[in-house]
Amino acid sequence: MLLQVSGISISFDGKNILNKASFTLNEHEKCALVGINGAGKTTLLNIISGQLEPEEGNVSFASGTTFGYLKQEVKEGGDNSIWDEVILAAKDITDMEERLNALEQQMSASTGEELEKVTNLYTALSHDFKLKGGYALRSEVTGILKGLGFSEEEFDKKVNTLSGGQKTRVALSRLLLTKPELAILDEPTNHLDVAGIEWLEVFLKNYPGAVLIVSHDRYFLDRVVDKVVELENGVSRVFTGNYSVYAKKKAAIRDTELKAYLNQQAEIKHSEEVISKLKQFNREKSIKRAESREKMLSKVERLDRPTDLNDAMKLKITPSITSGRDVLHVEALSKSFPGHPLFEDISFDLIRGERVALIGNNGTGKTTMLKILTGSLNADSGEYTLGTNVHIGYYDQEHAVLNHSNTVFDEISDAYPDMNNTRIRNTLAAFLFTGDDVFKLIGDLSGGEQGRVSLAKLMLSRSNFLILDEPTNHLDMTSREILEEALNSYEGTVLFVSHDRYFINKCATRIFDLTDRRLIEYKGNYDYYLEKREDLSRRLLGHDTNTGSMKTGTAPSAADGSGKENWQEMKRRSAEARRRENEIKRCEEEIASLEERAAEIDAKLCDEEVARNSALLNELSEERAGIDERLEELMEQWETLQE
Repeated sequence: MLLQVSGISISFDGKNILNKASFTLNEHEKCALVGINGAGKTTLLNIISGQLEPEEGNVSFASGTTFGYLKQEVKEGGDNSIWDEVILAAKDITDMEERLNALEQQMSASTGEELEKVTNLYTALSHDFKLKGGYALRSEVTGILKGLGFSEEEFDKKVNTLSGGQKTRVALSRLLLTKPELAILDEPTNHLDVAGIEWLEVFLKNYPGAVLIVSHDRYFLDRVVDKVVELENGVSRVFTGNYSVYAKKKAAIRDTELKAYLNQQAEIKHSEEVISKLKQFNREKSIKRAESREKMLSKVERLDRPTDLNDAMKLKITPSITSGRDVLHVEALSKSFPGHPLFEDISFDLIRGERVALIGNNGTGKTTMLKILTGSLNADSGEYTLGTNVHIGYYDQEHAVLNHSNTVFDEISDAYPDMNNTRIRNTLAAFLFTGDDVFKLIGDLSGGEQGRVSLAKLMLSRSNFLILDEPTNHLDMTSREILEEALNSYEGTVLFVSHDRYFINKCATRIFDLTDRRLIEYKGNYDYYLEKREDLSRRLLGHDTNTGSMKTGTAPSAADGSGKENWQEMKRRSAEARRRENEIKRCEEEIASLEERAAEIDAKLCDEEVARNSALLNELSEERAGIDERLEELMEQWETLQE
């Protein structure tokens, strides 16, 4: 057992956050910590990591256990570059490297017994350096940084110039490089695009240590974890399996608890009716029997009705009018910013009732495209046309449509002045704003609370075309499920951007992948997209045989059988050429290094001191033979690559 959490209790402002929460974590286990916003997940992580003291209970680790903790937001940042900040996490290895370099210089200036002593030190240290992965360190750092979305051009950026999300990714890179026996991660996917999340999934699945994760990304949890610890009303409950297994088990438990509650309520009602009837008889024996039953009933431990938060927040979006069949026509849309082209020659159509997900890596222009379609930004070229009776409702991920100086109540009142106070109150209550909550300033709300206000305004808009930019950001799992249900029952049309693959899979009827300035269409949900993307990437835009120029327009859908060579194939070939060039360069560098070392050994073998040292002579001879063998391999590899 790696970690034991026993009876943890803590409260804030008189409210119990955790009530004797307990669970264990074994070596190599991948465990998710789930619960609604405010359930105490981050609080529990802070207690486990020693940053917060519980009022009751204790946390214990197996002897010598190392752990790393990634906070949800990292704000601090020094003057180091991204590269230097990350590789600093492996200071023990870089210190060994510096010591090896110093010993090499010392060997070149030493003779006799001193040379033998230094050589022995160098050999031992070199062995340790190899065991700790020193020779692969820089390659590993590069792989982690690229995997988490940093380009090589960004490696030299100062950490103190980065955004909060970038700083969090730097902190995650440092943690992954150190490989602690327990990695504690609070929302590690928040600032990653889909490619970064997929990379992290693979990394964590193959991670040799244990992982404790807080995340609202259900697709991510499905692919990574094998255990779930749920926090609900301060109490912990442990489930074996991934998130989907947990969700099924949780639903089954709730059904059982609800049946038990309803059965008890029926029994209580029956007893009360019997007691009432006995009293009506107004006889001494019947009254005594009634009193006896009342005593028995008073001793019954009453079950609480199991809470279902899906019933708490109400979200139903009803269009005020039905749009025409053709909702949106986009023709040859292009947009770029200085030095940063986003997309070009994009064309597509949306039909009434479709729910289309716009996906792609960070920086490809997804939000920009939505802003163009909502009229808040101009395109460089191209045009779009809305269909008959189309009314847009826009959800902005930055909630810029909210007035931060307004109260929650005033935000609704200003947007819908014809609504009376009672209806405004009822609407806000449906989105969990009750009592004095409605008088909180928008600017003082959390991201999730601002998201709920935006959703309330969206519901009241009664629009028939919803354009949503990351609507699940800051929402807990329950709120995401509520939104999924609302969109799936919505009779209008939806175009949305999201990194939540579970949400996409549940809601999307079609997927647009914005990649390399082009749009690729998939006629299905996210699972269909995963199944088809490799095949479809080979069947997109090719060369015009008449003009020799690149064709323009929207990529064919998955139903299109075109097999022409396309821009994606060109991209693959270009990447292959770059990879081959890098391999050639690596071969040449290693050949030069080995030849230099071979020359050094040849010179030493001519040294009389070395000739008298049989052990060193054998060691150098073996190394020289190994170099010759490796050089032969490299020469053959170099020739193959050149061909």
